[in-house]
Amino acid sequence: MNCTSCKKGSLAPSFIDGRFRAHTCSNCAGSWVLIEDYVSWKERNPDYAFSEDITVYESEISDSKNALLCPVSGTIMRKFRISAENEHKLDYSSVVGGLWLDKGEWELLKSEGLAGCLNAVVTQHWQKNIRNNNSRQNFSDIYEAKFGTENYLKIKEIRNWLVSQEQKSDLRAYLLAEDPYSVDK
Repeated sequence: MNCTSCKKGSLAPSFIDGRFRAHTCSNCAGSWVLIEDYVSWKERNPDYAFSEDITVYESEISDSKNALLCPVSGTIMRKFRISAENEHKLDYSSVVGGLWLDKGEWELLKSEGLAGCLNAVVTQHWQKNIRNNNSRQNFSDIYEAKFGTENYLKIKEIRNWLVSQEQKSDLRAYLLAEDPYSVDK
């Protein structure tokens, strides 16, 4: 197989961290991993915990920005975010069930605590959670900019208190009434 990323090297059989099968490029050091190989290894080693004590330097991590073609099927691979906090994306071929890891991405996954759930990163559920977290953060940023940091923190505190009250609808009505002591509406 030829490298899908640099298009110069060939993919030779290898192992990621000496643990599960992959094919690594002789030129750019990227790796092609079949999710089924990763899952099989995980099932045989259920108690293995990847070390998260890894220092990753951004300059050591490649991130292919262009669309990549699956080295097996030739179809365009999809890009999946690894987390809401990290903009980094992995390339996944749903046709084959294979994942392209650019140089340094495996170390990044370990440092982010995601090496033990590599197969989950490419699921709809994982990606939906990332989108939801991003939306929440966007709204939070909008409210903070609109209200100011101090007011936003205070209103969040009040809101959290209000939501926990049994009579929350009556309390909201009281707060929203122009004059809660007036008989006139």
